Amino acid sequence: MPNDSLARFLAALAPEDRQSVTARPREEQERLAAAWERELEGDDELDVLDELSPPEAEAEAARRVLRQ
Repeated sequence: MPNDSLARFLAALAPEDRQSVTARPREEQERLAAAWERELEGDDELDVLDELSPPEAEAEAARRVLRQ
């Protein structure tokens, strides 16, 4: 998993969520980042939001991954 995905995932998180995720083991952080990438790629609703506001689409996908 490229480090870039993890950095982008962490940047998409709200500050309090980012702190929570960075406290987790590296493997779990990478798993969450991979799930975030899949969420971004697989959800048509996020595609529409991405056209309007890419940062908001990334933030919404990050929120969804943390809720799972």
